[in-house]
Amino acid sequence: MEEKQNRVDRRSFLKTVGAAGIAPALAGTTRIFAMGRKKPRPGEPPVVDPNAMEKTQRPKPLLVPKRKLGKLSELNKDGKKVPLKVPCLSLGTMFNVIDNQAALRECLRWGVTYWDTAHSYSNGNSELGIGKFLQKNPKMRKKLFIVSKASRAKTIDDIEKRLQESLKRMKTDYIDLYYGVHILRDPAGLTNELKEWAAGAKKRKLIRFFGFSIHDDMAPCLAAAAKLDWIDAIMLKYNFRQMQDKELNAAIEACYKAGIGLTAMKTQARGQNPETEADKKLTDRFIKRGFNAAQAKIKVVLADKRISSVAIGRGNIKHLREDIAAVLDKTKFTPEDFKVFKKVAQETCSGYCAGCTRICASAVPEMPYVGDIMRYLMYYNSYGERDNARELFAQIPGKVRDRLLSTDYSLAETRCPQRMPIAKLMAEAFTKLA
Repeated sequence: MEEKQNRVDRRSFLKTVGAAGIAPALAGTTRIFAMGRKKPRPGEPPVVDPNAMEKTQRPKPLLVPKRKLGKLSELNKDGKKVPLKVPCLSLGTMFNVIDNQAALRECLRWGVTYWDTAHSYSNGNSELGIGKFLQKNPKMRKKLFIVSKASRAKTIDDIEKRLQESLKRMKTDYIDLYYGVHILRDPAGLTNELKEWAAGAKKRKLIRFFGFSIHDDMAPCLAAAAKLDWIDAIMLKYNFRQMQDKELNAAIEACYKAGIGLTAMKTQARGQNPETEADKKLTDRFIKRGFNAAQAKIKVVLADKRISSVAIGRGNIKHLREDIAAVLDKTKFTPEDFKVFKKVAQETCSGYCAGCTRICASAVPEMPYVGDIMRYLMYYNSYGERDNARELFAQIPGKVRDRLLSTDYSLAETRCPQRMPIAKLMAEAFTKLA
């Protein structure tokens, strides 16, 4: 019965987000004023103009639920310290926000006020687009939780420079959460110098909280962060495939117990290869349950209560609405559903780079960019971000790119836990990205 009711709720939601937008859900004894008719037809209930209804009669708007962001807190209107809560769905703005303000407006409609950007996203057009919005809507700033990252910063001076430019681009005096390391690769990067800079930026009221984002070799970096007292939040790659990693889960648990807020990205778990037959089985199963595959993958991550929010990089309004529908839906997955996710993860592991790049790096020290190239190939093949993938690949030093096809990857393939055909994928990357 519960499953049926949730499915009805889901269908109702999808209907409300059509071209006509959301209509107030009125009781069966009244009908919405429509089509210019002021009188009901014979046998119809009375027609009510919603514009004439009292505010107390209007139903509460559908908003994305919120979760605590680790142990972080803020002051409420009465000046009392309360837990900081953020929407469990956040908008990743890795697109040209200047020309896509509609995505921001759509997010606000559903309470998705957690916006994630970075200095490098869309060559700066992501932050500039947020700035364009805030310039027109300055009163909205206090309602937003804005996150940015110090992309490609190698020194403290680089971090400071990127922060100042991000503030200027977004036309704001502060950033709520700043990832001073965009893609941490080694726990050694969490230095005392970085700690002091973060404390100084907070003191200057340029940032409220500090942390880092991470794609590769996550377990050791997360475990190290859990032992520190100055990392507020972390954005990590986490999906139904990563859920099977015991070492990673132990590190996530350590961060969670330490009160570090965790946001999951790359929840769609797209690999270096297009969709496989096993992937299609996953899709078919959840379509029968009332979800598409993208929605199911978001829901399974949010079933992990350690995750505060899921970041979605969706500038497409249709896809954005589908993601929101998945979050608003109340259906819970069964133990059998989780088993299906696990089985698909196991059957398709050779097509997905899990990010354990320290293994590749030790096997082929002359090619330290294997993990990065795997990610760029994923962007190209599975995300359709071909220009972005080529731009990122072009940033790899020319001498390294020239060795891509002549390098022997046999040892790396032998050591790879995912059993990936690394040499074949490197050749494919060279053909598509060079």
